[in-house]
Amino acid sequence: MRRWRALLLAASVALAPGGAPAVAQQPMINAGAWSAYKAKFLDGTGRIIDNGNGNISHSEGQGYGMLLAYLAASPADFEQIWYFTRTELLLRDDGLAVWKWDPNGKPHVTDTNNASDGDMLIAYALALAGTAWKRNDYILAASRMAQALLAETVVHSAGHTLLLPGSQGFAAGDREDGPVVNPSYWIYEAIPVMAALAPSDAWQKLSDDGLTLLKTMQFGPRKLPAEWVSLSGQPQPAQGFDAEFAYNAIRIPLYLARGGVTDKALLTRLQQGMSQDGVPATIDLTTGRPKTVLQDPGYRIVNDVVACVVDGTKLPGSALQFAPALYYPSTLQLLGLAYIGEKHPECL
Repeated sequence: MRRWRALLLAASVALAPGGAPAVAQQPMINAGAWSAYKAKFLDGTGRIIDNGNGNISHSEGQGYGMLLAYLAASPADFEQIWYFTRTELLLRDDGLAVWKWDPNGKPHVTDTNNASDGDMLIAYALALAGTAWKRNDYILAASRMAQALLAETVVHSAGHTLLLPGSQGFAAGDREDGPVVNPSYWIYEAIPVMAALAPSDAWQKLSDDGLTLLKTMQFGPRKLPAEWVSLSGQPQPAQGFDAEFAYNAIRIPLYLARGGVTDKALLTRLQQGMSQDGVPATIDLTTGRPKTVLQDPGYRIVNDVVACVVDGTKLPGSALQFAPALYYPSTLQLLGLAYIGEKHPECL
């Protein structure tokens, strides 16, 4: 266990904004913002509620909630969210979480497939909290999930190392156009921690190949990645999905920035391609037309973070005001503010 903690601490130092140790003694999310987030989205059982998606809960939301609780230096809230996660979602035999929990379903879990981004977020949050708060049980749980991710969802195909979105339904043997990936599932800041938890050269290759593939995913007039991409040959939008840059994809530039990727050409292409009059939007890749313009400050902060990283532009006042309405953009806003506060305080 000491070996895991030493490895994780080294990874945490490398990952932490500004190179500082990723410890929770100095909250990266202020208490008022975290209280507002909890009041809106966290129930008494530890469930993070996606109020924009039928009030379901999912592994992504639980992972985000745990990460935000860690960033807010709130061990009690972290444990509450982890309790629901481990008792209600960690039901699979392989150590990964089921992706969806529906309060109106009987049973609440009707689809037992996993979502690899949710699993990675959970493992990442557990690793950071376990290291900072000296919780061996968190570190052990994180290592088990990282090992399961490596075994079940990290695959090699046509010279690339890929992260399958789930253990079933996306591999070459599951689909005619497989493997199919979702480029927004690469959580670049978490991958070095996965490598500390489940040592393998595959993690670095996964990170490198994710960036390489992202640079080649330039579909339609706006040159954007699709939400779901077939890699059976040259990358192309996957069959059976709308060819669009959709809600999940909005977070890609934020993940890049938080992961320390400062490639100006890539960030600028994504920022410009996903924007309509400077505001993020979902995009029809075939026509290049915006489908839904996303005015919530939580969506807009993605462009604000890119502008800060690329040009040193200060965040607008609206980005600093946290008034949670919908789960997903509110989560992105707190992740963006935490990153800017630590890495680029000059942009505040």
